[in-house]
Amino acid sequence: MNNESNLEEKETEKSSIRQVLETVLYFVVVLTVVLLVERFVMQPVEVDGSSMETTLSNKNHLLLEKLTYIFSEPERFDIIVFQPFEDIDDLYYIKRIIGLPGETVYINNNIIYINGEPLMENYGNENVINDPGIASEEIVLGDDEYFVMGDNRNHSKDSRDETVGLVTKKSIVGRAWCRVWPLKEIGVIRHQ
Repeated sequence: MNNESNLEEKETEKSSIRQVLETVLYFVVVLTVVLLVERFVMQPVEVDGSSMETTLSNKNHLLLEKLTYIFSEPERFDIIVFQPFEDIDDLYYIKRIIGLPGETVYINNNIIYINGEPLMENYGNENVINDPGIASEEIVLGDDEYFVMGDNRNHSKDSRDETVGLVTKKSIVGRAWCRVWPLKEIGVIRHQ
C-alpha cells in the first residue's frame, strides 16, 4: 500500500507540474501574440491635444492599423500617426495627409493649392489659415514625402512648421482606423 500511495503522490505532483507548465506556456503564447499584433498589425493610441478637432478630440482613444501601408501607398486625406523627429522614439503626431509625393503644395489667401489647383476639401474646422508657414512658398515634395496638416488648422503643429516639415513614409507608424473611446463616439474613422 505504501508503494501505491507513493505512486499516487508522484502522479499528482507530475500532474501539478504539468498544469503549471501548461499555464505558463499559455501565457507566453498569449503575450507573444499580443506583442506581435501590436508591433505589426494594430496599436492603441490616444489623441493628445486639439490639432485634429473636430474629427478627433483630445483624449480620444484610437486603434491604429499598420498593414495598409505595407500593401499600398498612403492616400490624400488619410489620417496618419507618424514620428515627427527621428531622435525622439516615444513622440507621435496624428495629422491628415494633404500633399502626396511629387506634388507641389502652396497655401495662399486661405486656399491650399496642389500642383497649382485649389484643393477641394472641407476638413479644416476654420475657413481661415492664419499662418501658411513654409507653404507660403511652393514646396515640391520628394518621391517619399508627404505634406500633412491638422484639421484644426490654426492650432496644429504640422508640415507648415519647419521643425516638423515634410513627413517621410518610413516615419509613418500607421493609419488611424477606429475610435474606441469615448463609447458614444465609437466607430470606424472616415478618411475620404
